[in-house]
Amino acid sequence: MNDVTAEAELFVHPALFYRNQSEYLAVNVPFIRAGLDAGEPVAVAVPRENLELLRGELGEDGAPVRFIDMQQAGRNPGRIIPRVLRAFADAHPGAHVRIIGEPVWFGRSAEEYPACVQHEALINHAFTGRRVTIVCPYDTARLAPQVLVDARATHPVVVADGEHLPSGSYAPDHVIASYNQPLSRPSGVPVFSFSFDAALLPDARHFVIEHAVALGLGDGRRDDLTLAVAELTTNSVVHGGGTGVIRIWAEDEHLVWQVEDGGHIGDPLAGRCPPPPDRPGGRGLLLVHYVSDLVRTHTRPGGTTTRCYLRR
Repeated sequence: MNDVTAEAELFVHPALFYRNQSEYLAVNVPFIRAGLDAGEPVAVAVPRENLELLRGELGEDGAPVRFIDMQQAGRNPGRIIPRVLRAFADAHPGAHVRIIGEPVWFGRSAEEYPACVQHEALINHAFTGRRVTIVCPYDTARLAPQVLVDARATHPVVVADGEHLPSGSYAPDHVIASYNQPLSRPSGVPVFSFSFDAALLPDARHFVIEHAVALGLGDGRRDDLTLAVAELTTNSVVHGGGTGVIRIWAEDEHLVWQVEDGGHIGDPLAGRCPPPPDRPGGRGLLLVHYVSDLVRTHTRPGGTTTRCYLRR
C-alpha cells in the first residue's frame, strides 16, 4: 500500500486500524523506513509491547528513531501533546517530522479514556499548518467498538485493510464538546472539602497535603501534589472568580483531588501547548498536566472542575 504520508507539506493525522502484529508492522515499518530514507526525524511513541515489536523489526536500522514508552510518557493523555509530540516536532524546526503515536491501548481505564479521546481530537488543532505526520494505531481486535467510532471522529483519514480512505464521520470539535461532561461524584469513600479565597491559599495547600499523607500518598509524590495544588488554587483566585472549593479522597490506587471554581476555560488546548518562551504566564495548567497521572476537566460558562489523579 502507499505510504501513509500523502502530502509532506501538510499536517497528516491518520488512524491505523490493525488486527494483529503482521498488520501493525506492514504499515508502520515502511512508514518509518520511508522517513529515515528521506532524512526525516522519526519518533515512535507506543505501548511497551509494540515498542519492542518495532524496535526488533527495524534492528540496527532503527538507531536514528526516537523510541518512547507511551505507557510512561503518555499515562496522562493531557501531557502527550506538549511533552511527546510537540517536544519532538519543535526540536526539528523546518523539517517534515514523522511520529507514530498510540495513546489508546487495551487496558486504559474508564477514567483515562475520555481524556484520550479529547487528546486525539485536539491534535488536529495543535498541529494545524505544521509539516508533521502523526499515525495513530488502534487495535481493532481488543478495543471496544465505541473506541473505533471515536477514532473515526478524531482522524480525518483511516487506514484499514490496505486502504487509505477519508473518514466520513470526522468531527473533532464535536468530540471535544461531547466528552466535556460533568465528572461523577465519588461514592462510598470519605471526601474532605475546603473552601478558599486569596487569603486562604496557604491553608488550602496545607489542607490537601495533610489529607494526602493520611490517605497514603508517598513522600516521592508530595512535591508534585504541592506544585499542582498551588497552580490550580491560584488560578481559581486569579481567573476563576476569586474563590474555590478543593476536595480530596482516595480511589483504589490513586489519590484524587479536584478544584471547583467559577471560571470558564474557553480554549480546549489550555494546558496542552506550551506558550511562546517570551510570553509571561500561561504555564500553570501545563505544569499540572506534567506532574499528574491523569487530569480530567469539565468546564462551562460559570464554572470549572479540574480533577487530578496521583498514584499513591
